[in-house]
Amino acid sequence: MVTLRKVITGLLALGETELKKATDEMDSDNLVSLLSARGIEVRGSLDGEVTGVFYDSRQAGPGGIFVCIPGLQADGHDFAAKAVERGAVALVVERFLDLPVSQVKVKDSRSILGHLAAFLWDWPAGKLRVCGVTGTNGKTSVTHLIEHILARSGRTVGLIGTLGARIGEAEFPGSRTTPEASDLQELLAEMVRRGAGYAVMEVSSHALDLHRVAGCEYDAAVFTNLTQDHLDYHKSMEQYLTAKGKLFQCLGQGGRKTGRKYAVINADDAAAEQLKAWTGVNSVTYGLRSEADYRAINVDNHPSGVEFDVQFPGGQVQLKLKTPGMFTVYNALASFAVGMQEGLEPEFISSALAEVKGVPGRFELVEGKQPFSVIVDYAHTPDSLENVLNTAREFARGKLITVFGCGGDRDRSKRPVMGEIAARLSDLAVLTSDNPRSEDPMAIIRDVKQGMDRVTRGYLTESDRHQAIMLACSKAASGDIVLIAGKGHEDYQEINGNKLPFDDRAVAKECLGRLGWY
Repeated sequence: MVTLRKVITGLLALGETELKKATDEMDSDNLVSLLSARGIEVRGSLDGEVTGVFYDSRQAGPGGIFVCIPGLQADGHDFAAKAVERGAVALVVERFLDLPVSQVKVKDSRSILGHLAAFLWDWPAGKLRVCGVTGTNGKTSVTHLIEHILARSGRTVGLIGTLGARIGEAEFPGSRTTPEASDLQELLAEMVRRGAGYAVMEVSSHALDLHRVAGCEYDAAVFTNLTQDHLDYHKSMEQYLTAKGKLFQCLGQGGRKTGRKYAVINADDAAAEQLKAWTGVNSVTYGLRSEADYRAINVDNHPSGVEFDVQFPGGQVQLKLKTPGMFTVYNALASFAVGMQEGLEPEFISSALAEVKGVPGRFELVEGKQPFSVIVDYAHTPDSLENVLNTAREFARGKLITVFGCGGDRDRSKRPVMGEIAARLSDLAVLTSDNPRSEDPMAIIRDVKQGMDRVTRGYLTESDRHQAIMLACSKAASGDIVLIAGKGHEDYQEINGNKLPFDDRAVAKECLGRLGWY
């Protein structure tokens, strides 16, 4: 039986065996005194049985600990009574509440959630080799490539990211790049239960800053790049980098594991040296620069993929991937470096990468009978949009037509930047809506047009995304490329708090059918 006392003493020790042993043997009065000395106050009994930890009152159940988290839009303290009604036996709070259950008052309840869940799930990250991938762009592709390499070598691998979670063949839906702390720990525990030896996960800057990965010890950290995004939250690129850097700083700080830890860093990014300085473990680099440990040379980009040689300490091998673009070169280099660091042979890694057909919503071709290409991509930042447009431009025999927009309730400063990029690099840009959320779609479009108006090329505006895709396809001729950017794998439009069904790929097929091409 797990009691509240055991949970609290486990948190207090946080892996310090001698301290945990000492607190296990203390009487309640002395334990409360020690907790108080460490800034933790307790009201009520510590003897109640605990069965789970929750941050959403709608999910709370009998025997649960409900963690009251002050959020950006709502305060968990306001929902504590509902959690108690549903059977919660204890609360973690930042201020005591007038409720008839045990309460543990801490300075930062959000930072406690992950550790609580990790304790209750018996520290699952300690039973896995955990690889975290962070960066503005490329996280999803890199994690999928790493997963495939490891799975191809016979390992059972768990994957967590923007597309949800997967453990072997089992799929688990998700709504965030990195799940909330308690959900993450439950997923890691399920990986352990299903016999996984590895967990490969995307780690967003929000997750690092909001302690969603608390209680998760990493063995490897991968950095893809740092370009403008999320400045509505982080306020500056320096703060954005600092958030990303937490993943690399934690690699060298104690922990429960004894295995080798390492960092894999993009040498061509300006943030590389800072990240290397922050991590206390061995780091290897990748890129096109001569000093990179894993360096791409002889790059051959073509419509059906990319081929290049990778030079590494002690050898060289050719890599072939089925997705074109320089972003694919970087993604492949990062995953190749992880495979090598995990002890796999370079030729084996090369053969595994050659098998990967692609990642959903990443430069994904919409097949049909049309004499032009239709490509759907998740590009929703200035850098990713510019990269994907440059890649499409390389293969367009005719015009490059781009459908794009910017999301609502997000970084407004990137809107005119993306507008300028789309107008400059496209022969025709069709500006439309993309997850406006609580904002007026036309207000977002006006922000984007400020950048588009700096460019003399023409563009069209159609706020209805379905009609915008139809318009772009109707304007396309033989040899053209229609690029539909921003949503990629997403199957919804988020409007005024509602997620309405919408999949760019399905809508493109419908439009092609109405035009007689599908």
